[in-house]
Amino acid sequence: MSQEAVPEQEAAHDPSVPAPQSAPKGLLQQMEELMAALNADLTQLDADLQQSSSTTPQPSAVVQRSAPREP
Repeated sequence: MSQEAVPEQEAAHDPSVPAPQSAPKGLLQQMEELMAALNADLTQLDADLQQSSSTTPQPSAVVQRSAPREP
């Protein structure tokens, strides 16, 4: 073999390799954070819709048209 294997510990402490700012998150943790953010957004949207529907005047009667009768 002409190539030498570099042990993982040496590669991890190599100053030429930039160290990550924080530990990488697992996929499950990322999904949980995204779901929590989505839930918060949907809760806010629901509150906004509830507020806007309570301030919008509702029609007092709904006009229903019957289908034309055949002769």
